[in-house]
Amino acid sequence: MNPGQMTEFAVDDQIEELQGLKQEFLEEVKNCADLKDVDRVRTKYLSKKGLLQKRFSLLGQVSPDARPLLGKELNSLRSELSHQIQAATDRFQKVRMQHEKIDLTLPGFQQKWGRKHPITKTLDEIKDIFSRMGFTVEEGPEIENDYYNFEALNIPEGHPAREMQDSFYLAGGWVLRTQTSPVQIRVMESQSPPIRMIAPGRCYRKDTPDATHFPVFHQVEGLAVDTDLTFADLKGTISAFAKRLFGPDMRIRFRPSYFPFTEPSAEYDFSCIICKGKGCKACKGSGWLDIAGAGMVDPEVFKDVGYDPEKYTGFAWGMGVERIAMLKYGISDIRYFYENDLRFIEQS
Repeated sequence: MNPGQMTEFAVDDQIEELQGLKQEFLEEVKNCADLKDVDRVRTKYLSKKGLLQKRFSLLGQVSPDARPLLGKELNSLRSELSHQIQAATDRFQKVRMQHEKIDLTLPGFQQKWGRKHPITKTLDEIKDIFSRMGFTVEEGPEIENDYYNFEALNIPEGHPAREMQDSFYLAGGWVLRTQTSPVQIRVMESQSPPIRMIAPGRCYRKDTPDATHFPVFHQVEGLAVDTDLTFADLKGTISAFAKRLFGPDMRIRFRPSYFPFTEPSAEYDFSCIICKGKGCKACKGSGWLDIAGAGMVDPEVFKDVGYDPEKYTGFAWGMGVERIAMLKYGISDIRYFYENDLRFIEQS
């Protein structure tokens, strides 16, 4: 028998084996009990390492004349096996759906929509008001070095004011910023007057948590630098902001104070809208809620950033965002903001 005849005989054997493989496959599909069994049979016969794929590797071992015949049989069988697998899959899925009927009389599930946290909403409103007043919004790092957080703000090492800001120190002389005032220094170093900016952001101090204090809080610092600015401009700016945020009946008071980077300095309060000035837990019975400090920028700060204190004046102020939010939403305890209670957040 010549080589051509041997090849044809081998191809006939392969085709016969394919028919046997087909019968074995059909028997296994018939005996499948569920979708898991169907997937097992599919993997056994039709996967890349399956029994049928191994037959395709034999194509290279037959003569070029006989190869089309064997290839046709293999492709035809693969198509038929795939069809049988799909039919079995559809059959079991139909059975499963019949057992998993949907009861249209059952009540639906209410979709809960996300919403902004009260702190975020308050920050957005503060930024919007000051932006409309001509102030830019600036940002800076939360981890600061000693120079920007203290020294550039006229608070040298050993200054008593550092004890007022019990700080979180990190290795290498870094500190979690105790205020967003460092952003003002960075802006003044990079820009020439006139400047009108606010610096919102998160701050950190070792405060003992109570109704009005928390170790992590949000602050908005403001700065204006130009010629001929006075304390009256400072009071007018804060007053205009407060009345825009809370309405024309909001009252503001200033009290003399001390800050190393402003002179003269003051603290300012907003009238408590929770108790209407009668006294409550939030305002500690005073009828006023302490917001933050303010004052005219100390000339020494201007010298450090290269501004001429004889030519320029400026004012700066800060405000605690949590305390603003407490007033706005009638919240009596700052700790509610950080307890992640959805019942509280959903009321905002």
